[in-house]
Amino acid sequence: MSEWVLSAVLTQLRQWPALVRFQDKSVWAHRQFEADTLAGKRVLIIGAGAIGTEVARRFDVFGASSTLVASRPRKGVLGANSLPEVVPGHSIVVIAAPLTEETRGLVGSEFLKLMDDNAILVNAGRGKIVDTDALLVELVAGRLRAALDVTDPEPLPDGHPLWAQQGAVISPHSARTVPGTNRLCYEVAAVQIAAFLRGEQPPNAVEHN
Repeated sequence: MSEWVLSAVLTQLRQWPALVRFQDKSVWAHRQFEADTLAGKRVLIIGAGAIGTEVARRFDVFGASSTLVASRPRKGVLGANSLPEVVPGHSIVVIAAPLTEETRGLVGSEFLKLMDDNAILVNAGRGKIVDTDALLVELVAGRLRAALDVTDPEPLPDGHPLWAQQGAVISPHSARTVPGTNRLCYEVAAVQIAAFLRGEQPPNAVEHN
């Protein structure tokens, strides 16, 4: 998952969608596009579990700084109630949170308006966390970019306007689909079940307010 997030962001910053379109037309597009670097970028990561913290670690290697947000604050992690203050000033916003009543529709029009111009929204969580219609408004206007592994609706139907947005990169809920993933999932599941059988709270349990 963290590899997908990193690759999705680099794909947008380095303008690979535009480059592939140039390649399809056999165009040597030297200086015909504006690439950017991850170094020095500020990244807001919503969801500070195993995925979110690993995403932050990988961004750190590239010289980007991460702000982690969870449902409640803890050391090194801000609480969700701080989002209105912290969203501005981040070039990249990564959704790595589970779908709960608190996160459903979290990224709506007001949230998106707080994002910096030309910022990238990355959704590696669940489609229903993001208001698709509100995101489309920003994409059509060209103010924001997006990298989406999940959508609402999902699967994204043929003819949906998200497909036509050149500012969006879409993968079919496949961020985790690489060799060895099932084995890792079973290992995690075994740890969760063992904790439950011991009468303990499984370490990956999602807490609800």
